[in-house]
Amino acid sequence: MTAPRTDPLWRPPIRDGGPSVACVGETMVSFIPSGDTALDTADNVALDIAGAESNVAMYLADHGIDARWVSRLGDDAFGRRVLRHVSMAGVDVSAVRTDPARPTGLLFKDPAQNGSTRVTYYRLGSAAAAMGPYVLDEDVMRTADVWHFSGITPALSTTCRDLVEAALGGDRPAISFDVNHRPALWSEAPGTLLRHLAQAADIVFVGLDEARALWGDRLREPDDVRALLPSPRIVVVKDGGKAATAFFGESRACVPALAVPVVEPVGAGDAFAAGFLAGLLRGEPAERCLRVGHVTAASALSVTADHGPLPDEAEMSRLLGAYDLA
Repeated sequence: MTAPRTDPLWRPPIRDGGPSVACVGETMVSFIPSGDTALDTADNVALDIAGAESNVAMYLADHGIDARWVSRLGDDAFGRRVLRHVSMAGVDVSAVRTDPARPTGLLFKDPAQNGSTRVTYYRLGSAAAAMGPYVLDEDVMRTADVWHFSGITPALSTTCRDLVEAALGGDRPAISFDVNHRPALWSEAPGTLLRHLAQAADIVFVGLDEARALWGDRLREPDDVRALLPSPRIVVVKDGGKAATAFFGESRACVPALAVPVVEPVGAGDAFAAGFLAGLLRGEPAERCLRVGHVTAASALSVTADHGPLPDEAEMSRLLGAYDLA
């Protein structure tokens, strides 16, 4: 009987000085009612920040990776709040520019009694929506080993779509792309575009549920998603709280998710992507990359904010070791 083929896990070329990742996308200020109260009856709200790409950057920084966030903010108190928050997380924000004519985007969370949360955006015409291909000329972009984008950015404007398409074409470093489908942001069905962008990337993250929503219910298993996206060097398919599967070459690795209490799921996908990338850039095997992704995602699941603290070194080792005992 022939043993299954095991391909080496592809890794992005790393320049001297250690791995670096530039994450490009919008971050907003989020308004969260206190005590899970509905927004229309809440007397108090807490302010935080929300942005997929800055989430990835902050978690990468937590893992000791040189993380850069590239974006645009309004010349307002909200923009200053975002910039301070991301910078304090250890992320390089030197390529975040201020737009004096456009505002910082806002997001309002509205908890429901059934445990779901409705999200309302006020981001039309925001500073970040005016980004375009010129962003790729920033020094922190030209010196990064990996560029990270999500499917949120091309939904913001035609110039943002041009930015992502330009990044995925021509001379570029390795590109990580999280499909991150947000139906409320699209005025047209984005399935064809997001598949095109994913096919052009080197590393792709996608949830099995969002793959079905975008590309059809026939995608029943992670292997079906890989068959639909054969071009990326690595495709990681997340199946909610069950497991995550990484496909590379003709090989695959699957690791179950950790069973942890869920305070709020928002931000967990970003955290997972950051953990996987951190393991990949450190030369870890595929199973270990998936494990680090799950442990990092658990940090996001444990808080109402999008970015939660990683376990300390001892707890991280215990959690990663728990897989070996399972």
